Amino acid sequence: MTRAVALIDGEHYPPVVRDALRALPYEWVGAIMVGGTEKLRGDADYGVPLVEGFGDAEAVVDLSDEPVLGPAERMRWASRALAAGLPYIGADFRFDPPVFEPFELPSIAVIGTGKRVGKTAVTAHLARLLARDRDVVVVAMGRGGPPEPEVVATPPTIEDLVALSRAGRHAASDHLEIAVLSGVPTIGCRRAGGGLAGAVFTSNVLEGARLAAERKPDVVVFDGSGAAIPPIDVGRRVLVVGRGQDADRYLNPYRRLISDVVIENAELRLRPTAPLEGRVAVFTAGATDVSHLDADVVRVSTNLADRELLRHDLVDADTYLVELKAAAIDVVAEHALAHGIRVVLAANDLVGDFDEQLLALAPVPA
Repeated sequence: MTRAVALIDGEHYPPVVRDALRALPYEWVGAIMVGGTEKLRGDADYGVPLVEGFGDAEAVVDLSDEPVLGPAERMRWASRALAAGLPYIGADFRFDPPVFEPFELPSIAVIGTGKRVGKTAVTAHLARLLARDRDVVVVAMGRGGPPEPEVVATPPTIEDLVALSRAGRHAASDHLEIAVLSGVPTIGCRRAGGGLAGAVFTSNVLEGARLAAERKPDVVVFDGSGAAIPPIDVGRRVLVVGRGQDADRYLNPYRRLISDVVIENAELRLRPTAPLEGRVAVFTAGATDVSHLDADVVRVSTNLADRELLRHDLVDADTYLVELKAAAIDVVAEHALAHGIRVVLAANDLVGDFDEQLLALAPVPA
């Protein structure tokens, strides 16, 4: 039988818990008292030892209930169990830990608590940082990634991206953005679906990881997608928590527990990748502060993810400064090319002193 540890509470009458433990098909290594005192009288006998942790259990079985463990508290216990590699099982639910495939090279994953939290900006920053004295490859997965892993060895130009878009491709996919902004070889992958703990239904990330390993880099950086986690057993992880997001909501505590560095409320600053000329219109997926730009800014649009609204923002200007997100290429760049407007891609630079923490995640270069 599966070795399990039970979560029990003092709101249940001890004999009821003891009989339930006997009836359930587990080999009990112990029980953890999670709270409650109403039904307790002295030293209760549960037939199993009371323990503090999971020990050598193979599963965590929740025999508690409201009011001791409500939904939020249960999610925290689920996070602890999943971070320990254990299933978390209740009367009408079961959470299994995501499966991570072995990977032989030094590796770091950048994961997030959701979409548009700055995760890709952190990945690009980390890649640039490590590439100062290391050979780095990035593997990125996204909901608009290619059907077969795609190696982007050199940063694509605006013309390259427009050509991809006209061929029916998602030309603002994360791997293309990272290749442009980091300058390191990037392998694009795709994924579909995302579980509460970050598992994906399908992906070709494992194949992308193999391509990365064939290049024999010093370190591979894996870029997550939204709240989904690359299904690779990496050596280290960085968690990016978006502004206004609750890092302890749902199974985000699990993401925190499996991460080595947590960047909360990441502050990002738009940086043009080329000089800005004349009247400038700025197109972003959310950033609105352009006060630091040395430019005559005539319009700021945050509608890259809404094509209908975005088309109303395509004003006359000399230069379009564009984040490589959503409809940046198929709407903004196409309009710019048709009207003789110069296009400059924008990076999102990470503000703050995180370099020492990030550099410590990778092995020291030989």
